[in-house]
Amino acid sequence: MRLWRTRNQRPLQTSLALDFLRFLVIVLVISLGAYLFIQLDVTQKLKDYQLADPDLKVTASQYLNNPKSGPETEKLLRSRGWLEILDGSKLIKEVIGNKQDQMISYSEEQLYKLLENDRSQDYYYSLSRYPGPGSTDWLLLKIPRDRIDISINSYPFMSYFNHSVTFYILIGAMVLLVLVVVYSYSVARRILKPLKTINEGLKEMIQGNYSTRISVHAEQEFEQMAETFNYMADMIEKTTKATRLAEESKQRMMMDLSHDLKTPVTSIQGYAQALYEGRVEDVERQRKYLSYIHNKSSQVTKLIQNMMELLKTDSPDFLLKMGHHELGDFLREIIADSYGEIEQKRFTLQFQVPDQDVYALFDPELLSRVVYNLITNALTYNPPGTNLRIELIPQATRMVIEIADNGVGIPQELRSTLFDPFVRGDEARTASGGTGLGLAIALKNTERMGGTLELANPGKESTVFKISLQK
Repeated sequence: MRLWRTRNQRPLQTSLALDFLRFLVIVLVISLGAYLFIQLDVTQKLKDYQLADPDLKVTASQYLNNPKSGPETEKLLRSRGWLEILDGSKLIKEVIGNKQDQMISYSEEQLYKLLENDRSQDYYYSLSRYPGPGSTDWLLLKIPRDRIDISINSYPFMSYFNHSVTFYILIGAMVLLVLVVVYSYSVARRILKPLKTINEGLKEMIQGNYSTRISVHAEQEFEQMAETFNYMADMIEKTTKATRLAEESKQRMMMDLSHDLKTPVTSIQGYAQALYEGRVEDVERQRKYLSYIHNKSSQVTKLIQNMMELLKTDSPDFLLKMGHHELGDFLREIIADSYGEIEQKRFTLQFQVPDQDVYALFDPELLSRVVYNLITNALTYNPPGTNLRIELIPQATRMVIEIADNGVGIPQELRSTLFDPFVRGDEARTASGGTGLGLAIALKNTERMGGTLELANPGKESTVFKISLQK
Protein backbone atom coordinates (compact mmCIF):
# COMPACT_ATOMS: atom_id res chain seq x y z
CA MET A 1 0.00 0.00 0.00
CA ARG A 2 1.35 3.41 -0.93
CA LEU A 3 1.42 5.63 2.16
CA TRP A 4 2.60 8.79 0.42
CA ARG A 5 -0.42 9.24 -1.80
CA THR A 6 -2.40 12.43 -1.91
CA ARG A 7 -4.80 12.97 0.93
CA ASN A 8 -7.94 12.12 -1.06
CA GLN A 9 -6.36 8.80 -2.08
CA ARG A 10 -5.68 7.64 1.49
CA PRO A 11 -8.08 6.08 3.97
CA LEU A 12 -8.67 8.06 7.18
CA GLN A 13 -6.91 5.43 9.30
CA THR A 14 -3.70 5.84 7.27
CA SER A 15 -3.84 9.63 7.48
CA LEU A 16 -4.29 9.57 11.25
CA ALA A 17 -1.41 7.09 11.59
CA LEU A 18 0.83 9.37 9.51
CA ASP A 19 -0.20 12.36 11.60
CA PHE A 20 0.72 10.47 14.76
CA LEU A 21 4.09 9.51 13.27
CA ARG A 22 4.75 13.17 12.44
CA PHE A 23 3.80 14.07 15.99
CA LEU A 24 6.25 11.51 17.38
CA VAL A 25 9.02 12.80 15.07
CA ILE A 26 8.41 16.36 16.28
CA VAL A 27 8.50 15.20 19.93
CA LEU A 28 11.76 13.34 19.27
CA VAL A 29 13.31 16.37 17.54
CA ILE A 30 12.32 18.66 20.42
CA SER A 31 13.60 16.11 22.94
CA LEU A 32 16.91 15.97 21.09
CA GLY A 33 17.05 19.76 21.10
CA ALA A 34 16.34 19.84 24.82
CA TYR A 35 19.05 17.26 25.41
CA LEU A 36 21.56 19.33 23.41
CA PHE A 37 20.54 22.45 25.30
CA ILE A 38 21.09 20.74 28.64
CA GLN A 39 24.40 19.40 27.41
CA LEU A 40 25.50 22.89 26.47
CA ASP A 41 24.28 24.13 29.83
CA VAL A 42 26.30 21.46 31.64
CA THR A 43 29.33 22.03 29.42
CA GLN A 44 29.28 25.72 30.25
CA LYS A 45 29.10 24.88 33.92
CA LEU A 46 32.00 22.49 33.65
CA LYS A 47 34.03 25.12 31.84
CA ASP A 48 33.45 27.47 34.70
CA TYR A 49 34.63 24.83 37.14
CA GLN A 50 37.80 24.19 35.15
CA LEU A 51 39.29 27.25 36.80
CA ALA A 52 40.06 24.81 39.58
CA ASP A 53 42.00 21.62 39.10
CA PRO A 54 39.54 18.89 38.07
CA ASP A 55 41.55 16.37 40.15
CA LEU A 56 41.42 18.51 43.29
CA LYS A 57 40.77 16.55 46.50
CA VAL A 58 38.08 18.29 48.56
CA THR A 59 38.09 16.20 51.77
CA ALA A 60 40.55 16.86 54.62
CA SER A 61 41.22 13.16 55.21
CA GLN A 62 42.94 12.98 51.83
CA TYR A 63 45.70 15.35 53.11
CA LEU A 64 46.45 13.76 56.51
CA ASN A 65 49.52 11.82 55.35
CA ASN A 66 51.43 14.76 53.91
CA PRO A 67 49.60 18.08 54.42
CA LYS A 68 52.58 20.44 54.05
CA SER A 69 53.89 19.27 50.67
CA GLY A 70 53.04 16.99 47.82
CA PRO A 71 51.14 17.33 44.55
CA GLU A 72 47.72 17.28 46.23
CA THR A 73 48.59 20.17 48.48
CA GLU A 74 49.96 22.12 45.49
CA LYS A 75 46.66 21.66 43.62
CA LEU A 76 44.75 22.89 46.67
CA LEU A 77 46.91 25.98 46.99
CA ARG A 78 46.51 26.75 43.25
CA SER A 79 42.78 26.72 43.83
CA ARG A 80 43.21 29.36 46.55
CA GLY A 81 42.46 26.87 49.29
CA TRP A 82 44.48 26.19 52.48
CA LEU A 83 44.83 23.80 55.44
CA GLU A 84 44.63 24.60 59.16
CA ILE A 85 45.96 22.32 61.88
CA LEU A 86 43.85 22.61 65.06
CA ASP A 87 44.69 21.39 68.54
CA GLY A 88 42.28 19.64 70.89
CA SER A 89 40.74 22.97 71.89
CA LYS A 90 40.17 23.87 68.24
CA LEU A 91 42.82 26.61 68.25
CA ILE A 92 44.81 27.09 65.05
CA LYS A 93 48.33 25.74 65.54
CA GLU A 94 49.57 26.02 61.96
CA VAL A 95 48.34 27.26 58.55
CA ILE A 96 49.43 25.62 55.30
CA GLY A 97 48.86 28.00 52.40
CA ASN A 98 47.56 31.56 52.12
CA LYS A 99 44.92 32.05 54.81
CA GLN A 100 42.20 34.42 53.62
CA ASP A 101 40.05 34.81 56.75
CA GLN A 102 40.73 36.09 60.32
CA MET A 103 39.67 33.01 62.26
CA ILE A 104 42.11 31.87 64.99
CA SER A 105 39.93 29.35 66.83
CA TYR A 106 36.58 27.58 66.57
CA SER A 107 33.94 26.37 68.96
CA GLU A 108 32.18 23.01 68.65
CA GLU A 109 28.92 24.64 67.59
CA GLN A 110 30.71 26.88 65.13
CA LEU A 111 32.43 23.94 63.45
CA TYR A 112 29.18 21.96 63.19
CA LYS A 113 27.54 24.95 61.52
CA LEU A 114 30.42 25.51 59.08
CA LEU A 115 30.60 21.85 58.12
CA GLU A 116 26.97 22.04 56.88
CA ASN A 117 28.46 23.95 53.91
CA ASP A 118 25.43 26.13 53.28
CA ARG A 119 25.43 27.99 49.95
CA SER A 120 25.53 31.32 51.80
CA GLN A 121 28.97 30.50 53.22
CA ASP A 122 32.07 32.04 51.65
CA TYR A 123 34.15 28.87 51.98
CA TYR A 124 33.76 25.15 51.72
CA TYR A 125 34.89 23.25 54.88
CA SER A 126 36.10 19.70 55.48
CA LEU A 127 37.42 18.44 58.86
CA SER A 128 39.33 15.27 59.70
CA ARG A 129 41.13 14.09 62.88
CA TYR A 130 44.72 12.97 62.84
CA PRO A 131 44.96 9.26 63.34
CA GLY A 132 46.99 7.60 66.07
CA PRO A 133 46.55 6.83 69.78
CA GLY A 134 46.45 9.88 72.00
CA SER A 135 46.23 12.30 69.03
CA THR A 136 44.03 15.39 69.65
CA ASP A 137 44.89 17.44 66.54
CA TRP A 138 42.49 18.12 63.66
CA LEU A 139 43.06 19.04 60.00
CA LEU A 140 40.60 21.62 58.59
CA LEU A 141 40.38 22.19 54.78
CA LYS A 142 39.02 25.47 53.36
CA ILE A 143 38.28 26.30 49.69
CA PRO A 144 36.46 29.41 48.34
CA ARG A 145 32.87 28.52 47.33
CA ASP A 146 33.31 29.94 43.82
CA ARG A 147 35.92 27.22 43.20
CA ILE A 148 33.59 24.29 44.02
CA ASP A 149 29.97 23.21 43.64
CA ILE A 150 28.20 21.09 46.22
CA SER A 151 25.33 18.72 45.46
CA ILE A 152 23.31 16.65 47.91
CA ASN A 153 21.72 14.72 44.94
CA SER A 154 22.63 11.08 44.67
CA TYR A 155 23.38 11.65 40.97
CA PRO A 156 26.46 13.83 40.61
CA PHE A 157 25.51 14.77 37.05
CA MET A 158 22.60 16.82 38.41
CA SER A 159 24.93 19.09 40.24
CA TYR A 160 26.17 20.49 36.94
CA PHE A 161 22.78 21.97 35.92
CA ASN A 162 22.43 25.75 35.94
CA HIS A 163 18.71 25.24 36.77
CA SER A 164 16.86 22.79 38.98
CA VAL A 165 15.57 19.48 37.69
CA THR A 166 12.02 20.68 38.42
CA PHE A 167 12.57 23.59 36.05
CA TYR A 168 13.50 21.29 33.18
CA ILE A 169 10.56 18.95 33.95
CA LEU A 170 8.09 21.86 33.90
CA ILE A 171 9.47 23.20 30.64
CA GLY A 172 9.29 19.72 29.04
CA ALA A 173 5.73 19.20 30.29
CA MET A 174 4.63 22.57 28.90
CA VAL A 175 6.19 21.87 25.51
CA LEU A 176 4.59 18.41 25.39
CA LEU A 177 1.21 19.88 26.37
CA VAL A 178 1.44 22.45 23.59
CA LEU A 179 2.34 19.72 21.09
CA VAL A 180 -0.60 17.55 22.20
CA VAL A 181 -3.02 20.50 21.90
CA VAL A 182 -1.73 21.40 18.44
CA TYR A 183 -1.88 17.77 17.30
CA SER A 184 -5.41 17.31 18.68
CA TYR A 185 -6.59 20.53 17.02
CA SER A 186 -5.05 19.47 13.70
CA VAL A 187 -6.72 16.03 13.79
CA ALA A 188 -10.07 17.48 14.88
CA ARG A 189 -9.94 20.11 12.13
CA ARG A 190 -9.10 17.48 9.52
CA ILE A 191 -12.19 15.47 10.52
CA LEU A 192 -14.56 18.36 11.22
CA LYS A 193 -13.91 20.33 8.03
CA PRO A 194 -15.37 17.75 5.58
CA LEU A 195 -18.12 16.87 8.07
CA LYS A 196 -19.09 20.54 8.22
CA THR A 197 -19.32 20.66 4.42
CA ILE A 198 -21.53 17.55 4.38
CA ASN A 199 -23.70 18.93 7.21
CA GLU A 200 -24.23 22.22 5.36
CA GLY A 201 -25.25 20.24 2.26
CA LEU A 202 -27.78 18.28 4.32
CA LYS A 203 -29.24 21.52 5.70
CA GLU A 204 -29.68 22.80 2.15
CA MET A 205 -31.42 19.55 1.20
CA ILE A 206 -33.75 19.84 4.22
CA GLN A 207 -34.70 23.33 3.06
CA GLY A 208 -35.69 21.90 -0.32
CA ASN A 209 -32.63 22.95 -2.34
CA TYR A 210 -32.32 19.62 -4.15
CA SER A 211 -29.85 21.02 -6.66
CA THR A 212 -27.23 21.21 -3.88
CA ARG A 213 -23.99 19.37 -4.59
CA ILE A 214 -20.90 19.22 -2.40
CA SER A 215 -17.21 18.81 -3.10
CA VAL A 216 -14.92 17.41 -0.41
CA HIS A 217 -11.13 17.15 -0.71
CA ALA A 218 -10.31 14.77 2.12
CA GLU A 219 -9.65 11.11 2.81
CA GLN A 220 -11.40 8.31 0.93
CA GLU A 221 -14.16 7.87 3.52
CA PHE A 222 -15.20 11.52 3.31
CA GLU A 223 -15.05 11.56 -0.49
CA GLN A 224 -17.23 8.44 -0.57
CA MET A 225 -19.71 10.20 1.74
CA ALA A 226 -19.72 13.21 -0.59
CA GLU A 227 -20.26 11.00 -3.64
CA THR A 228 -23.11 9.20 -1.84
CA PHE A 229 -24.62 12.55 -0.88
CA ASN A 230 -24.44 13.81 -4.47
CA TYR A 231 -25.95 10.56 -5.76
CA MET A 232 -28.75 10.85 -3.20
CA ALA A 233 -29.31 14.49 -4.22
CA ASP A 234 -29.47 13.45 -7.89
CA MET A 235 -32.05 10.78 -7.11
CA ILE A 236 -34.14 13.12 -4.96
CA GLU A 237 -33.96 15.88 -7.56
CA LYS A 238 -34.94 13.52 -10.37
CA THR A 239 -37.72 11.96 -8.29
CA THR A 240 -39.04 15.37 -7.28
CA LYS A 241 -38.92 16.57 -10.86
CA ALA A 242 -40.61 13.40 -12.09
CA THR A 243 -43.29 13.72 -9.40
CA ARG A 244 -43.91 17.34 -10.33
CA LEU A 245 -44.09 16.48 -14.02
CA ALA A 246 -46.38 13.55 -13.27
CA GLU A 247 -48.66 15.80 -11.25
CA GLU A 248 -48.68 18.40 -14.00
CA SER A 249 -49.31 15.67 -16.56
CA LYS A 250 -52.12 14.30 -14.42
CA GLN A 251 -53.77 17.70 -14.13
CA ARG A 252 -53.34 18.31 -17.86
CA MET A 253 -54.70 14.84 -18.57
CA MET A 254 -57.78 15.49 -16.44
CA MET A 255 -58.37 18.79 -18.21
CA ASP A 256 -57.98 17.16 -21.64
CA LEU A 257 -60.20 14.26 -20.60
CA SER A 258 -62.86 16.67 -19.39
CA HIS A 259 -62.65 18.57 -22.68
CA ASP A 260 -62.77 15.42 -24.80
CA LEU A 261 -65.72 14.06 -22.83
CA LYS A 262 -67.61 17.34 -22.75
CA THR A 263 -67.81 17.71 -26.55
CA PRO A 264 -69.42 14.33 -27.42
CA VAL A 265 -71.60 14.31 -24.26
CA THR A 266 -72.92 17.75 -25.15
CA SER A 267 -73.72 16.54 -28.68
CA ILE A 268 -75.46 13.44 -27.32
CA GLN A 269 -77.53 15.57 -24.94
CA GLY A 270 -78.52 17.96 -27.72
CA TYR A 271 -79.59 15.28 -30.19
CA ALA A 272 -81.35 13.24 -27.47
CA GLN A 273 -83.23 16.30 -26.22
CA ALA A 274 -84.40 17.15 -29.76
CA LEU A 275 -85.71 13.61 -30.20
CA TYR A 276 -87.28 13.54 -26.72
CA GLU A 277 -89.17 16.78 -27.28
CA GLY A 278 -90.41 15.61 -30.68
CA ARG A 279 -88.88 18.45 -32.61
CA VAL A 280 -87.65 16.07 -35.29
CA GLU A 281 -90.58 14.55 -37.20
CA ASP A 282 -88.73 13.42 -40.32
CA VAL A 283 -87.84 9.72 -40.02
CA GLU A 284 -84.62 10.05 -41.99
CA ARG A 285 -83.50 12.93 -39.81
CA GLN A 286 -84.41 10.99 -36.65
CA ARG A 287 -82.25 8.11 -37.87
CA LYS A 288 -79.42 10.53 -38.58
CA TYR A 289 -79.67 11.95 -35.03
CA LEU A 290 -79.67 8.44 -33.58
CA SER A 291 -76.58 7.65 -35.66
CA TYR A 292 -74.87 10.75 -34.20
CA ILE A 293 -75.80 9.65 -30.69
CA HIS A 294 -74.44 6.14 -31.34
CA ASN A 295 -71.16 7.41 -32.82
CA LYS A 296 -70.58 9.93 -30.05
CA SER A 297 -71.38 7.41 -27.32
CA SER A 298 -68.96 4.96 -28.98
CA GLN A 299 -66.33 7.69 -28.98
CA VAL A 300 -66.94 8.31 -25.26
CA THR A 301 -66.75 4.57 -24.56
CA LYS A 302 -63.49 4.26 -26.51
CA LEU A 303 -62.02 7.24 -24.69
CA ILE A 304 -62.91 5.78 -21.29
CA GLN A 305 -61.53 2.37 -22.30
CA ASN A 306 -58.25 3.91 -23.46
CA MET A 307 -58.04 5.96 -20.28
CA MET A 308 -58.53 2.84 -18.19
CA GLU A 309 -55.87 1.02 -20.19
CA LEU A 310 -53.42 3.88 -19.72
CA LEU A 311 -54.01 3.92 -15.97
CA LYS A 312 -53.75 0.14 -15.83
CA THR A 313 -50.25 0.17 -17.36
CA ASP A 314 -49.10 2.50 -14.56
CA SER A 315 -50.55 0.27 -11.84
CA PRO A 316 -48.02 -1.75 -9.76
CA ASP A 317 -50.50 -4.63 -9.78
CA PHE A 318 -50.28 -4.96 -13.55
CA LEU A 319 -48.95 -8.44 -14.36
CA LEU A 320 -46.71 -9.02 -17.34
CA LYS A 321 -46.68 -12.32 -19.24
CA MET A 322 -43.17 -12.04 -20.57
CA GLY A 323 -41.53 -14.79 -22.58
CA HIS A 324 -39.40 -15.56 -25.63
CA HIS A 325 -41.74 -15.79 -28.62
CA GLU A 326 -41.25 -16.12 -32.35
CA LEU A 327 -41.76 -12.63 -33.73
CA GLY A 328 -42.32 -13.30 -37.46
CA ASP A 329 -45.50 -15.36 -37.09
CA PHE A 330 -46.71 -12.98 -34.37
CA LEU A 331 -46.58 -10.04 -36.83
CA ARG A 332 -48.18 -12.09 -39.58
CA GLU A 333 -51.20 -12.73 -37.34
CA ILE A 334 -51.58 -9.01 -36.58
CA ILE A 335 -51.35 -8.11 -40.29
CA ALA A 336 -53.94 -10.77 -41.10
CA ASP A 337 -56.34 -9.27 -38.54
CA SER A 338 -55.78 -5.72 -39.87
CA TYR A 339 -55.62 -6.52 -43.60
CA GLY A 340 -59.30 -5.93 -44.23
CA GLU A 341 -59.10 -2.40 -42.82
CA ILE A 342 -55.89 -1.76 -44.76
CA GLU A 343 -57.64 -2.75 -48.01
CA GLN A 344 -60.69 -0.72 -47.12
CA LYS A 345 -58.49 2.39 -46.70
CA ARG A 346 -56.83 1.49 -50.05
CA PHE A 347 -53.34 1.49 -48.52
CA THR A 348 -50.37 -0.26 -50.16
CA LEU A 349 -48.77 -2.70 -47.72
CA GLN A 350 -45.09 -3.69 -47.66
CA PHE A 351 -44.52 -6.47 -45.14
CA GLN A 352 -40.97 -7.77 -44.61
CA VAL A 353 -39.84 -10.39 -42.09
CA PRO A 354 -36.83 -12.78 -42.16
CA ASP A 355 -37.40 -16.25 -43.58
CA GLN A 356 -35.89 -17.93 -40.53
CA ASP A 357 -37.45 -17.86 -37.07
CA VAL A 358 -36.50 -14.90 -34.90
CA TYR A 359 -37.26 -14.61 -31.19
CA ALA A 360 -37.66 -11.70 -28.80
CA LEU A 361 -38.69 -11.15 -25.19
CA PHE A 362 -42.19 -9.63 -24.98
CA ASP A 363 -45.74 -9.93 -23.71
CA PRO A 364 -47.88 -10.96 -26.74
CA GLU A 365 -50.98 -9.09 -25.54
CA LEU A 366 -49.15 -5.83 -24.87
CA LEU A 367 -47.09 -5.93 -28.07
CA SER A 368 -50.19 -6.63 -30.18
CA ARG A 369 -51.78 -3.47 -28.75
CA VAL A 370 -48.67 -1.45 -29.53
CA VAL A 371 -48.45 -2.62 -33.15
CA TYR A 372 -52.19 -2.34 -33.69
CA ASN A 373 -52.20 1.25 -32.29
CA LEU A 374 -49.44 2.29 -34.68
CA ILE A 375 -51.19 0.70 -37.67
CA THR A 376 -54.49 2.31 -36.66
CA ASN A 377 -52.82 5.74 -36.40
CA ALA A 378 -51.36 5.36 -39.86
CA LEU A 379 -54.79 4.37 -41.27
CA THR A 380 -56.59 7.15 -39.38
CA TYR A 381 -54.42 10.16 -40.19
CA ASN A 382 -53.29 9.42 -43.77
CA PRO A 383 -55.20 9.61 -47.06
CA PRO A 384 -56.04 6.63 -49.31
CA GLY A 385 -53.18 5.39 -51.44
CA THR A 386 -50.57 5.83 -48.68
CA ASN A 387 -47.77 3.25 -48.65
CA LEU A 388 -47.56 1.40 -45.29
CA ARG A 389 -44.35 -0.49 -44.48
CA ILE A 390 -44.04 -3.02 -41.65
CA GLU A 391 -40.56 -4.56 -41.35
CA LEU A 392 -38.83 -6.79 -38.80
CA ILE A 393 -35.08 -6.05 -38.54
CA PRO A 394 -32.85 -8.40 -36.44
CA GLN A 395 -29.87 -6.74 -34.68
CA ALA A 396 -27.07 -8.02 -32.48
CA THR A 397 -28.88 -7.80 -29.14
CA ARG A 398 -32.24 -6.34 -30.13
CA MET A 399 -35.15 -6.92 -32.49
CA VAL A 400 -36.52 -3.82 -34.21
CA ILE A 401 -40.01 -3.48 -35.70
CA GLU A 402 -40.41 -0.51 -38.05
CA ILE A 403 -43.89 0.77 -38.90
CA ALA A 404 -43.57 3.53 -41.47
CA ASP A 405 -45.66 5.39 -44.05
CA ASN A 406 -45.22 8.09 -46.65
CA GLY A 407 -48.39 9.97 -45.68
CA VAL A 408 -48.93 13.48 -44.36
CA GLY A 409 -46.31 13.08 -41.63
CA ILE A 410 -46.27 14.55 -38.12
CA PRO A 411 -45.85 18.32 -37.60
CA GLN A 412 -42.47 19.30 -36.16
CA GLU A 413 -44.06 21.09 -33.21
CA LEU A 414 -45.76 17.84 -32.10
CA ARG A 415 -42.70 15.56 -32.26
CA SER A 416 -41.37 16.44 -28.78
CA THR A 417 -44.75 15.79 -27.07
CA LEU A 418 -46.16 13.16 -29.39
CA PHE A 419 -46.20 10.41 -26.75
CA ASP A 420 -47.91 12.58 -24.12
CA PRO A 421 -51.59 11.80 -23.47
CA PHE A 422 -54.19 13.69 -25.57
CA VAL A 423 -51.63 15.00 -28.06
CA ARG A 424 -53.12 15.17 -31.58
CA GLY A 425 -52.97 17.43 -34.55
CA ASP A 426 -55.63 20.14 -34.66
CA GLU A 427 -57.28 18.70 -37.76
CA ALA A 428 -57.27 15.20 -36.25
CA ARG A 429 -58.86 16.54 -33.07
CA THR A 430 -61.82 17.92 -34.95
CA ALA A 431 -62.22 15.35 -37.71
CA SER A 432 -60.73 11.95 -36.88
CA GLY A 433 -62.42 11.21 -33.62
CA GLY A 434 -59.16 9.86 -32.12
CA THR A 435 -58.71 9.87 -28.36
CA GLY A 436 -55.09 11.10 -28.29
CA LEU A 437 -54.14 8.24 -25.95
CA GLY A 438 -53.00 5.58 -28.44
CA LEU A 439 -49.33 6.56 -28.58
CA ALA A 440 -49.14 7.19 -24.84
CA ILE A 441 -50.50 3.69 -24.21
CA ALA A 442 -48.14 2.21 -26.84
CA LEU A 443 -45.12 3.85 -25.17
CA LYS A 444 -46.13 2.69 -21.68
CA ASN A 445 -46.69 -0.89 -22.87
CA THR A 446 -43.36 -1.00 -24.71
CA GLU A 447 -41.43 0.32 -21.71
CA ARG A 448 -43.14 -2.18 -19.40
CA MET A 449 -41.68 -4.94 -21.58
CA GLY A 450 -38.19 -3.46 -21.30
CA GLY A 451 -38.26 -2.09 -24.85
CA THR A 452 -38.27 1.33 -26.45
CA LEU A 453 -40.61 3.15 -28.82
CA GLU A 454 -39.37 6.15 -30.73
CA LEU A 455 -40.24 8.32 -33.67
CA ALA A 456 -37.31 8.36 -36.11
CA ASN A 457 -36.38 11.38 -38.20
CA PRO A 458 -38.20 11.45 -41.55
CA GLY A 459 -36.33 10.36 -44.68
CA LYS A 460 -37.84 8.79 -47.75
CA GLU A 461 -40.85 8.07 -45.53
CA SER A 462 -42.53 10.89 -43.63
CA THR A 463 -43.31 8.85 -40.51
CA VAL A 464 -41.18 6.00 -39.05
CA PHE A 465 -41.93 4.40 -35.67
CA LYS A 466 -39.32 2.01 -34.22
CA ILE A 467 -40.15 -0.63 -31.61
CA SER A 468 -37.00 -2.13 -30.07
CA LEU A 469 -37.25 -5.34 -28.01
CA GLN A 470 -34.70 -7.44 -26.15
CA LYS A 471 -33.74 -10.76 -27.67
